[in-house]
Amino acid sequence: MKTTQWLGWGPGEQAQQHYLVQPRALAGGGDVRHISEFLRASGWRDKSKKGGPLSMESPDRTVRVAYDPYVLPGGWTIHGTVTGHQDEWWAHLGRQTPVEIVAGLTDALARTRSAHAPDVWAPLREQRWRSQPEAGQVTATSPDDTAWMQFHQSPDGTAMWWAGAKDGQGNGWTAQFTASTPLHLVQAFSAALASPEPVMRPLGRVPPSTRIRTMSVSVLPSQLSAWQQARITAARAATWARNTGPRTNTRPYARAGGTHTRR
Repeated sequence: MKTTQWLGWGPGEQAQQHYLVQPRALAGGGDVRHISEFLRASGWRDKSKKGGPLSMESPDRTVRVAYDPYVLPGGWTIHGTVTGHQDEWWAHLGRQTPVEIVAGLTDALARTRSAHAPDVWAPLREQRWRSQPEAGQVTATSPDDTAWMQFHQSPDGTAMWWAGAKDGQGNGWTAQFTASTPLHLVQAFSAALASPEPVMRPLGRVPPSTRIRTMSVSVLPSQLSAWQQARITAARAATWARNTGPRTNTRPYARAGGTHTRR
């Protein structure tokens, strides 16, 4: 097995084994701090009770993001109140929804909205998802058939967005969004769902699925800390720029590196 050592490895640090997982939709939930720390750095208030579920509130108090793993079915709930021309809306994402996909939506909550008209299906088309228009609904399915995105409208006029992933072995999750959910948020979610980029999981946290592909990565604790801090710094910088002047473009985190072996 060929190994390559990072030049940045310092004395006294022990590399830890992680895995890059594809497709990301089947990578499992991940670390909720990926979301909470970004929102906190973006000026959101932590309303969580000690020992209780996560609860974050937007600076203008119009949106709440909560994660509760202690109830069934558990998972993420995002709720927006009535504001101006925006109706009340909510979204629920299952407990095993990868945090990197949830963050597609929650990160967008903390960023300035683009002036371009949102198109939920555009990120899926770019990744060659198959679209299946039917009576009352439109469904897009990933090329490997592990994930889907659907807009469904019932005969009574009730409409909703529905998405999810499954592998046929019991691993998976679903997500629901009310039709009133701002489309730019649904598009941000679909872009994160369709992204071909792998996500990282530590040893012991990779779901036992025959539908995933993994790459072993030896990573230093200082590298993990640096990547996490880069995401937080980017959130703070964007918040400062939004509040004081023109926006700046910053990359939220760097590509992972280390010793690679395939399995």
